This record gives sequence, structure tokens and C-alpha cells, in this order.
Amino acid sequence: MPTLLVFGARHLGRVLAGEFAADGWRIAGVARTEETIRLLVEDVPAAVGVIADASKPNDVERVFADVGDVDLIVSAITTTPRYGGPIHEAPPDGLEPYMTELLPAIFNILRVGGRVLAERGRGTLVQVTGGSARRGNPGRGPWAAAAFATRALVQAQAAELREQGVHAALLIVDAVIESEKTAGWLEDAAPEKSASMEEVANAVKYLHSQSPRAWTHELQLTPALERWVP
Repeated sequence: MPTLLVFGARHLGRVLAGEFAADGWRIAGVARTEETIRLLVEDVPAAVGVIADASKPNDVERVFADVGDVDLIVSAITTTPRYGGPIHEAPPDGLEPYMTELLPAIFNILRVGGRVLAERGRGTLVQVTGGSARRGNPGRGPWAAAAFATRALVQAQAAELREQGVHAALLIVDAVIESEKTAGWLEDAAPEKSASMEEVANAVKYLHSQSPRAWTHELQLTPALERWVP
């Protein structure tokens, strides 16, 4: 039975867990709070929930030691933006949640997860990010800085792991993703304006299904009514 290990099991990660569990996968989900793990296990009763903070290296090492062999690692972690506005009006700590929380967490997942898969000589590692990995939008400079850095990390790791038989990929969701958190923003919007978590799960499945003869290292999902930058 193949194993999915997903970091960030609250919204997208919980849907990923359910979609893969329905396909017969063993599931392990990681989150920072007991509440999130409780919701995960309610939705996916067979899932193994692990409480850990990916920004702490020892926590990430513990997760992989506890879960054991994995076939697919998905990092769907994020952080709550604490500033949205022009850079010239930003407070001195406007970058802080990205540079001290989000990026170290992503780095730890890629670092430890990449090592674990390389030791096995196979597997897939997918990092999910937003459209800000492609461009710096007004009012989202700090977030774009972190997303650009995430893209650079995955590009480097994809090249490093290819000869180890490991497929690393960046999945860019260039849209608002439907969830309880975004329901208010999307209340009057057409479905084609947003991305569904099920479609994101399908994209993860597609990436994992690829042969080493045709690996995709960067995949962007853009709904029809979202702004598109080629």
C-alpha cells in the first residue's frame, strides 16, 4: 500500500488525504494543532495524524521517523499574511512571518523529505504554492518574496534529485482555492474564477503518476476566469 505524507493538513491537505485514501493509500497528515488533526481523522478515519511544527528541524525529523516509508510527500503549508499593502508603507517586520516561519518550514520539508526519498531511490515530492511564485503583485510583495524563494528551492532540488530517481515538482495554484476560509471572498464569483481542492488533488496525482522519462517539475493551475500570465 503506497503512503502519502502531507504537511499542512487543515484545508487543502485534508482534502488531499481524503482523495488519496479513497484510492487505497495509507495516509499520514501533519499539522501544528490538535484541532486540525482531530478534523483530519474525522474526515479520514484511517489517517495517522502527527502534531509537529515544520519550522523546527527536529519536529520534521521526528515525523519521518514516526511515519516510516513514504511514496509521496506533499507540502501544503502556508502562513497567515500579517501585512498586505505597498512595500513603502510596510512595517519593519513585514517579512518576518515568511522568513522566520514559512520558508524555514518549507526548507526543512524539502531537505529532510528529499533525503528520505533519495535514500529509497524513488518517490515524489510536491511543493504547493501560489501564483505569486510567478510574479510580484501589488500589495503582496512579502508573500511574493517567499513564493519566489520557494520556487528557487524546488528548481534546485528537482535538478539535484533527478539522478537519485526522485521526482520533485512545484505545483503553482494561480487562484484562490475554494475552502471554508475563502468562502466569503468567492460567494458571488463564478466557479471558473477559483480553483477547487479536488482539482489540485488531481494535479498531485498526475505528477506522481509520471514516468521518469517525462517528469514535470513545475505545473501551474489557472482557472479560466483568473488572470493569466504566460
